[in-house]
Amino acid sequence: MFVRIVKMEFQEDKINQFLSNFEKVKNNIRNRDGCRLLEMYRDKTNTNIFFTYSYWETEQDLENYRNSDLFKGVWAKTKPMFNAKPLAWSVDKLVFGL
Repeated sequence: MFVRIVKMEFQEDKINQFLSNFEKVKNNIRNRDGCRLLEMYRDKTNTNIFFTYSYWETEQDLENYRNSDLFKGVWAKTKPMFNAKPLAWSVDKLVFGL
């Protein structure tokens, strides 16, 4: 299993539109094969910055999602709302639990 972290920065006037769309699609993403968790966080200081954390069983599961019609539709709606290039990392989780 690995974690995908995506940092997104939005135009102020697009934030509500982004949040509304995320609310509509989040369960569809969570139900993709191999997706074990999807969470979103908002920066406390720069409130137009959001992070998604998703846990995937395999890299192929993530690639299957990224090549799906679901992702293409989400990305087509989300991309025009950015005010900076999104950043993404795939990382291995080293510490489990507390």
